[in-house]
Amino acid sequence: MSAFADAHFRYDDDPDLPGWKRWEMLEEGRFNAFIGALSVRQEGKVARVRTTFGRQHSNLRDHIHGGALTGFIDMALFAAGRGFGVLSGPASTLDLSVQFISGGAIDVPTEAHVELLRETGRLLFLRGTVVQEDVMVASFLGTVRKPSIK
Repeated sequence: MSAFADAHFRYDDDPDLPGWKRWEMLEEGRFNAFIGALSVRQEGKVARVRTTFGRQHSNLRDHIHGGALTGFIDMALFAAGRGFGVLSGPASTLDLSVQFISGGAIDVPTEAHVELLRETGRLLFLRGTVVQEDVMVASFLGTVRKPSIK
């Protein structure tokens, strides 16, 4: 793990979910802290990234707010990259396309299932879906630029 990752994130065994890792921002007050800790589990070519949204993440329909869901998806790209062992340090999202399919329920475990489509020297191409139990909430495509090696 890079010194950057050590200074800003914790990535270790999740005490609440055996077999999962917890990816957590160490600094409160950052946007990532608003979403909360994420649990990550790699299963073959798919990384499962999980959180549970609360009322503070809801819209007036009592669904997960689209901005909170998009923020979670963005963070899931990085948590999945870490889970795949291909990403650490200060990377950047180059693009993210989200298709909202159904309203996400509050207080229900929410998972992004992320697949690494391709890795180049500088880029990660990822896609996935967001699900709650048997309900598909969203689908997405994203490109992440890996950190520069110095």
